[in-house]
Amino acid sequence: MLIVFVAVLVLSCRKNSFITSKDAIVLFSTDTVSFDTVFVTTGSVTQSVKIINANNQQLRLTDIRLMGGSLSYFSINVNGSPGPEVDNINLAAGDSLYIFVAVAINPRASNLPFIVQDSIQVSFNGIQQYIQLQAWGQNANFLVNKILKGANSWNDSLPYIIEGGLQIDTGASLMIPAGCKVYLHANAAMLVDGSLQVAGSDSSRVYFLGDRLDAPYNNYPDSWQGIYFRGTSTGNQLQYAVIRNANQAIVAESPPAGTVPKLTLQQCIIDNSFTSGILGMDGSLQATNCLISNCGQNIVLGGGGYYQFTQCTAAAYSDNYIVHTFPVLAVADEILQGSTIVTGALQVGFTNCIFWGDYGNVPNEVTVTQQSNLAFTVNFTNCLWKVQTAPSGQGIVSTAMILNMDPLFDSVNTVAGYYDFHLQAGSPAVAQGAAAGVPIDLDGNPRPAVSPDMGCYQLQ
Repeated sequence: MLIVFVAVLVLSCRKNSFITSKDAIVLFSTDTVSFDTVFVTTGSVTQSVKIINANNQQLRLTDIRLMGGSLSYFSINVNGSPGPEVDNINLAAGDSLYIFVAVAINPRASNLPFIVQDSIQVSFNGIQQYIQLQAWGQNANFLVNKILKGANSWNDSLPYIIEGGLQIDTGASLMIPAGCKVYLHANAAMLVDGSLQVAGSDSSRVYFLGDRLDAPYNNYPDSWQGIYFRGTSTGNQLQYAVIRNANQAIVAESPPAGTVPKLTLQQCIIDNSFTSGILGMDGSLQATNCLISNCGQNIVLGGGGYYQFTQCTAAAYSDNYIVHTFPVLAVADEILQGSTIVTGALQVGFTNCIFWGDYGNVPNEVTVTQQSNLAFTVNFTNCLWKVQTAPSGQGIVSTAMILNMDPLFDSVNTVAGYYDFHLQAGSPAVAQGAAAGVPIDLDGNPRPAVSPDMGCYQLQ
């Protein structure tokens, strides 16, 4: 009997003692508390998260703290004790407590981000664990891991927020009208297996941006993934679209549809993409009056395909986020896709384009590489480029080129992050283009039929 009594006493003492090891196990009922209510008026919603002491000893939680403090849109209550911070909470072995989380949102407050975020820090034994909080902010159309089927048309009455991703299914279509704004959450992508039509105008462009609108996040590249036009996708057209801060802004994948492009870009701006602005992989694309600026790699065309660029400007300058170390244009008949090398016949044409980068980092802003014996044609006509060694070889033709002359863009201020790629009056690109049948420029201003300026902007 004495042995049994001693054993019970030891177990009782152990259960009442505190575990101080950093190996203590604390479980959360969820690692993220999401409020997916779309508010139409100012409102408050409450949810809860359970914290469990999964040890056979007591555990002292040093503090439970709302990281945004009293300025947060969220508020917490820990077992009846209001936050934003509750200290020194003892949990018996196997016991649990609830944190009640509330959020108050005014959806008409235009200074709110579309997704409001904060976190709760739970501290014990010298370590910290976190519970993430997020809620819809401004009133908008919220799409979470959405797959579109059939014919779909959006409107410009409210912005569209994409979280997780949006897929346009094979055979489906989406039309986005002028003035519409599309914001994508971190790691979200638009996957186009069907058809995408973007019908912006010179006075009412369509914007694709990350959903963080507050500085400095609104200038971060790689804020969202990009728009991917995949193998089954056809008949895509983007007109007066602005695509900023993506990882890979535009990706056009195989197969090419002969000389009929699967994707047409007209008067589009692609800016500040971390990896690439336009990536073609045995794809098919036609771009007119487009600006591709300040991307990790502005234009990469590989693995074959059919591409035509007319009156486009590709320019890159190092800034606080992206160091300009790659050519603004790289063309090749092969490309590494995953672990597979893709090779194909290649037909590319560039007319009245500008290829430029800041001095010193990249000696050749245009590179052309042929690796196979397949059909290979790359034509440059009336373009301005910065190259130490001009591309040459079988299948490469360059006509009426301007070599290594500063295009004299209107304003470039890398410190302030301000870039204006219109041409100054003294630019060598003025009136040096060939007749290309493009009656307007990126701004929608008229171009002369004969001797237009090179690049996406016509000097007015």
